[in-house]
Amino acid sequence: MKSESTPTNADNVRRFRERLREQGLIKKEIWIRPEYAAQVALLEKGMRESNWGTPAATETGRSAWTLTSLESALRASQLVELGHIGLEHLEGVEPALRLTMLDCGVLEILLAVHGEQVVVESILWPASAVRDPAAFNEAVLLTHKYLPLSTVSISEVRGEKFYTLFGSLDTQSSLSRMLFEIQTLAENVLIAAEMYASHLAPEAN
Repeated sequence: MKSESTPTNADNVRRFRERLREQGLIKKEIWIRPEYAAQVALLEKGMRESNWGTPAATETGRSAWTLTSLESALRASQLVELGHIGLEHLEGVEPALRLTMLDCGVLEILLAVHGEQVVVESILWPASAVRDPAAFNEAVLLTHKYLPLSTVSISEVRGEKFYTLFGSLDTQSSLSRMLFEIQTLAENVLIAAEMYASHLAPEAN
């Protein structure tokens, strides 16, 4: 059971929307064919940036990232320096970075480098919180196209299974592309929390 001080999914969604309004962004409703939903979602995220469509927004690739070099670059980025993202290095069998998306409540993302891929992942909820796994899994397959660049999976953490959302990029991707992927994953976690709330036990929301 959640304590009174622990933000719920609804709290995180509300805080995220407040942050968008504070940044001077406006909400526009549009009507499109369903097969274009993912493309429009990506276009929307790009148009939140002041330099959208300029060369700075389409930075090209660079040398392959390592976890160390990516950590240094992220720490120097404005999102971290201005306090929008908290960053912590985690040691272990597979070292990783823990990113706390402070504009989205206490949403946490793990970032790791595996070979030629950079993987970002966030826990959604325990598998045990899903009331009807078969119905939920079917719903995910029918709607995952509305979560651009992200994929729902099941991971085991200390013997317990969790649904997670993850995305991956090539290690030669630009830093701006990395930050875009991280922010997109965070937003998709919030979207998933709303989209799939009806499949969860009440205490998971």
